[in-house]
Amino acid sequence: MRLGIIGAMPEELDLIIASVVNKEIVEHGSRIFYKGELFGQEVVVVFSRWGKVAAATTATSLILEFGVDRIVFTGVAGGISPDVHVGDIVIAQRLFQHDMDARPLMRRFEIPLTGKTSFEITPQDQEMMVKAVHQFLKDDKEFRKILAEQHIKNPKLITGDIASGDLFISTPDMKNALIKNLPSVVCAEMEGAAVAQVCDDFGIPLAVVRVISDTADEKEAVTYVGFVNQHAGQYSLSILKEYIQLLKSE
Repeated sequence: MRLGIIGAMPEELDLIIASVVNKEIVEHGSRIFYKGELFGQEVVVVFSRWGKVAAATTATSLILEFGVDRIVFTGVAGGISPDVHVGDIVIAQRLFQHDMDARPLMRRFEIPLTGKTSFEITPQDQEMMVKAVHQFLKDDKEFRKILAEQHIKNPKLITGDIASGDLFISTPDMKNALIKNLPSVVCAEMEGAAVAQVCDDFGIPLAVVRVISDTADEKEAVTYVGFVNQHAGQYSLSILKEYIQLLKSE
């Protein structure tokens, strides 16, 4: 079994790539893919770049060129629900493309020719990631100590809906509009729903795990950059370590 790992920021993947052993570097489709083993699991790791198209082409390459059997998308997201805070971890149940609007031809958010307004992660794939995150929150006391020093004392796990679009949600007005149109959405990012559509097309299992880096207020950009630089990579590596252990025990 070969696991594909995608991140949309180099900082989200640096520690993961550094931990891959027996590494082979392959350039394909303007991306750099890192093949090897991570915690004893065969993996292909890749930085997708930002946005839905970039993420979709990257996921397609992982499936068709590198033969991955499942994909994990890991990284950060902006908090939309008032119940999430910086440092919390969100596992996707459904993924919406919040900038998809082909009305009056079809419903708002409906993906053309699919009849779907969202793509669902299977309960089994959700549950495996939930177990991995619970184990991370229980075991990684050293990282929790570092987070506490940054006033992130009790990061929590939320399973919920994620919105993706080619917009960086950076103001209260943008955030409120998203809440009005998609009230079930917990957080927003720029890639997950596109990868979910590709995985749906090819029948590839997917898990999407996002760490809240900001809450889309006026100081959002500063918070986002600081969080990504300091913490995103360690979150991703630690969660993947637990996820891979569960995957290998299946």
